[in-house]
Amino acid sequence: MSAPDDLAATDRVATPPAVRGSGLTLAVVLLAVFVVPSSISGTAVALPAIGADLDSGVAGLQWVVNAFNLAFACFTLAWGSIADIIGRARAFAAGAALYLVASVISAVAGNIYLIDAGRALAGIGGAAIFAAGGAILSTIFTGTQRARAFGLFGAVAGIGVALGPSLSGVIVEGLGWRWIFGLHVIVLAVALLGSPAVFRAVGGVRRQASVDFAGAGLFILAMLALMIGIVQGGEWGWTSTAVLGSFAAFVVLLAVFTAVQRRVAHPMLDLSVLRDRRFVGVSLVTVVASFGFVTMLTYLPSYLTTVGGTSTALAGVLMVLLTAGVLVCPLAAGKLVSRGVSPLTLIYVSLACLVAGDAAATVFGPSFSVGVVALPLLVIGAGMGISTGLVDGQALDAVPAEKAGMAAGVVNTMRLGSEAIAVAVYGALLAAILRSTLTTGLPASGAGDPARVAGDLATGNLAAAARTAGGGAGVTDFLVRSYDDAFHTILWVLTGICLVLSLVIVALLRKPAQVVA
Repeated sequence: MSAPDDLAATDRVATPPAVRGSGLTLAVVLLAVFVVPSSISGTAVALPAIGADLDSGVAGLQWVVNAFNLAFACFTLAWGSIADIIGRARAFAAGAALYLVASVISAVAGNIYLIDAGRALAGIGGAAIFAAGGAILSTIFTGTQRARAFGLFGAVAGIGVALGPSLSGVIVEGLGWRWIFGLHVIVLAVALLGSPAVFRAVGGVRRQASVDFAGAGLFILAMLALMIGIVQGGEWGWTSTAVLGSFAAFVVLLAVFTAVQRRVAHPMLDLSVLRDRRFVGVSLVTVVASFGFVTMLTYLPSYLTTVGGTSTALAGVLMVLLTAGVLVCPLAAGKLVSRGVSPLTLIYVSLACLVAGDAAATVFGPSFSVGVVALPLLVIGAGMGISTGLVDGQALDAVPAEKAGMAAGVVNTMRLGSEAIAVAVYGALLAAILRSTLTTGLPASGAGDPARVAGDLATGNLAAAARTAGGGAGVTDFLVRSYDDAFHTILWVLTGICLVLSLVIVALLRKPAQVVA
């Protein structure tokens, strides 16, 4: 997302402080922006229903989330450069149109692979909406109006994350999972109807620029190879030629990408910003948030319906406890900083909340009360919310002003890339642990294929897993216990990852800002 920042700086003098139609343009941009985070958080609630309806395996179902996250992470920077060349309004409209088409594909899909393809296309469109949308606001607003516009931009994104699960839960219960994507179609169609106002407000601002196609292609291929290895590891075997080949391809592609970035005139990622300890330390906070918060946001609804026996709608409502902090804490953190509280102190608090919250979430079980689980979820959400409002500003403060735009791109790449990896790691661990547990636990009862049972259970389809296991007294209880045990094991793994990363961050931030060796 570096290009929007650079463009804003270039065009600021030529842009009037108040652009005609700016209010309508702001509304159109915010409407499209709302769809993206609500889709990310809300689609997770529908995974069990999608898996049951389409009889999908765990790997295919994981890609409903992973395909979107991967595409969004890989194309955010590329869309910033593309917006330079074709114009911001045109890039925004193209992104909204891509997302709309992708949502239609997902809504009418008859198999999981078509949904996966639709979600990947939606991720590409979502990257354009965010990259071009931010550039549009920078173009038409100045001074306090710009600050207010970006405040609304962040608030709408937070509202989308917070309301996505509960809204999707109600839709799944009342209309069916396909209408989640149908709602995206409706909202984006309205946004596209308002896009002429965006074109009038922004105009045809363009600039001669070159897109780092080589860097973008290598980065996308490297991330894809890594994700394939993680997601398919349990199904293909972690020592299989295909999985080891995927990881090897990731290493090679990443090395080539690094070499290319050092040689091109306008790299997609300026690797020089990674030499500053403070910048690296603050940027790694986004990785902790991915493992500590985003994984729970994605997979907790399946746990609640499978182990807790809650309805999809109730699971969505309970997720508000997790997402409430994303709405409240960024504003609270900003006020504390304005009153003299050190931003680094608040970042340390956010890390502590993520570690402690994941550890405390082990209180979840087949029989739980809202009062018991509310505290861990609120703490995890607070950890995410506190850091959300501080990381970007602190990271940009650590680099020279002329590199601020590129640094913003690096932070967003680390944030979105780590989200995709964290979600994939969670899904792979869940499938592997369940497969191991059921392979040793089911044969004694003469049950069906343990791998198939594990696949059904990992997708949250408890009924199908019980049928495949042969039914009978105690089978369903055994499956629920197995899922519960796997969930708790993964929670401790996530806690450990967050703790180790937090210690690394503290070590980096405690040292004077200097070049890393």
